[in-house]
Amino acid sequence: MTPEELPVADYDAQLAAKVGRLRELMAPFSPPAIEVFRSPPSHYRMRAEFRVWHDGDDLYHIIFDQETRERLRVDRFPAASELICELMPRMIDAIKDNPVLRRKLFQIDYLSTLSGQVVISLLYHRPLGDDWAAEARALRERLRGEGYALELIGRATKTKICLDHDYVDERLTVGGRELVYRQVENSFTQPNAAVSVKMLEWALDVTEGADGDLLELYCGNGNFSIALARNFRRVLATEVAKPSVAAAQFNIAANGADNVQIVRMSAEDFTQALGGVREFRRLQGIDLASYQCDTVLVDPPRSGLDDGTVRLVQGHPRILYISCNPETLVRNLEVLAQTHAIDRLALFDQFPYTHHVECGVALTRRDAVR
Repeated sequence: MTPEELPVADYDAQLAAKVGRLRELMAPFSPPAIEVFRSPPSHYRMRAEFRVWHDGDDLYHIIFDQETRERLRVDRFPAASELICELMPRMIDAIKDNPVLRRKLFQIDYLSTLSGQVVISLLYHRPLGDDWAAEARALRERLRGEGYALELIGRATKTKICLDHDYVDERLTVGGRELVYRQVENSFTQPNAAVSVKMLEWALDVTEGADGDLLELYCGNGNFSIALARNFRRVLATEVAKPSVAAAQFNIAANGADNVQIVRMSAEDFTQALGGVREFRRLQGIDLASYQCDTVLVDPPRSGLDDGTVRLVQGHPRILYISCNPETLVRNLEVLAQTHAIDRLALFDQFPYTHHVECGVALTRRDAVR
């Protein structure tokens, strides 16, 4: 596979291989049949990052082969959304002959949405000033005149020039409702919007009829919190990244999810707070004892859950674990499976044509009333 060609004809085979690998990894836990959620075979990535190569008068996007470190020119990128694909040549053509926008540019990042918005970040190895802002503003207005709902950002060391906004507002229809998600440039968002919708709808189905409240760790911009709020009395969620927390607060208001409370804390600190190990100012005014969190949702980084958080999660009757790394998921399940049984197992093909696997596991404590 090359960046400019996708092996679409091989999609079913590569997906079947992922299913087989996940089935083998999960076999020790006697899971049910895997629910498989496919990706669109092309134009599935809502974000893309490219280095920029200067070759005489020419200028173009490149990526580096992860194994050989070979430099690969990228003039088209069918893995990216159609909006990104349209804008890639337009950006190169506009920058190539503009000395202010071109000088020491080394990277272009694209973040797009299904709702037609896009933010493009230009990264430089030089200071940026008013001359850059003027040229960037002219480019933005020209592209807006062509019908693109576009934001443009300049980044350099200790510098960020935002001409207007540094975010896009995605709109996803989840379980029959349109939800608004503010996504901030340079912050984590789910890359595959179509599969993200399937993940949210799967989580809605898994938690339908749930009792009490939901505790969510690693909530990001409130992706799951907002969607699942309808299934719970209240949602208490934690996230450590400040931009993500700000986006989550916007998303709570935009979606009228007034039963969702976001706390800016790491999962590790929140574990200590619940265990009475430490007190935190950020929890002042929140009556933790009033929450009846029978369900806990975790969506940790690739490293999985630390031992303390595993023990915290294990104390809840129902667990919903979203994982981007089956190996660390298995490591955590070796502990969780001592007290909980797997009710549902899903594979979400967030990253077609790669070895990466996103999966979801729903567990119920063995002594819990079903």
